[in-house]
Amino acid sequence: MTLATASHGFLSPTGVEIAFLLVGLVTFGAAVVTVTTRQLVHAALWLVVALGGLAVEYLLLTAEFIAWVQVLIYVGAVVVLILFGLMLTRAPIGRSPDADSGNRWAALTVAVASAAALVWVVVDAFRTTWIDLDGPAAGSTAVTGASLFQNWVLPFEALSVLLLAALVGAIVLSRKAKAERAADATGTDAARTGAPAPNGPDKGGVR
Repeated sequence: MTLATASHGFLSPTGVEIAFLLVGLVTFGAAVVTVTTRQLVHAALWLVVALGGLAVEYLLLTAEFIAWVQVLIYVGAVVVLILFGLMLTRAPIGRSPDADSGNRWAALTVAVASAAALVWVVVDAFRTTWIDLDGPAAGSTAVTGASLFQNWVLPFEALSVLLLAALVGAIVLSRKAKAERAADATGTDAARTGAPAPNGPDKGGVR
């Protein structure tokens, strides 16, 4: 970021600023639908729209490296992992009435408070800072990549471990549910036919 004198005010926005505002509104709408819909798959797909909108915002701010990281990691990995977990755990595809825990007002209060705190911190930190959109890219791949893999490599790898743990957890949950369904089906069939369960006492054994 560079300190520059604005040649225009808020009443005469540029095309980039108008596009930034429009994309921000679309991103905000997608985020709201993500947390309000009762269809889990639809929530994941709307999350793709929200994260993609953030990537476009980064491009408009000339942060090209962060934009592509947003697409590759969050859209291409996190959302795919969420969908993969939904399929492994056999989550309902249609409407899920139990998706609403009844704590909507508490969640809304926390969300509004968090958003207000973030907006205040960002505005206070960058109150007099302007981004020169006509100058060189502020988030070029060379500079940001060097900073990421030199100073922030540990958090980067920790995120990879977190994604791997989430994937393993989804597989464990799916296998456990499958084993329980198989055991219930075996018990039901044994009750219908009058035969002992596979792990029950053997008739030919010692009584």
